[in-house]
Amino acid sequence: MARIARSKPARLDTADIWQYIAEDNPIAADKLIELFDKKLKLAAESPGLGRPRDDLMPGLRSIRVSKYLLFYRSVPDGIELIRVLHGARDLPRLFES
Repeated sequence: MARIARSKPARLDTADIWQYIAEDNPIAADKLIELFDKKLKLAAESPGLGRPRDDLMPGLRSIRVSKYLLFYRSVPDGIELIRVLHGARDLPRLFES
């Protein structure tokens, strides 16, 4: 089974998204995180699955889940989740550093 590593920013993004949604609906927040996990498992098994995002970072790919984008890159034994961001955010600015 392919490994899914999560960067610290990705873990914080996921926690923030869960918290924001859970304020109104904890069940919906849990379901969204489950969807993230399902998509990440697919990406780990087929790293070329997502859209190439070299415009933001070399080797970066993204997969859309609802209004969110899961940004990841291939690593030797799976993928590394880099960020989890709302699709309406200023993505180039967030990837500048």
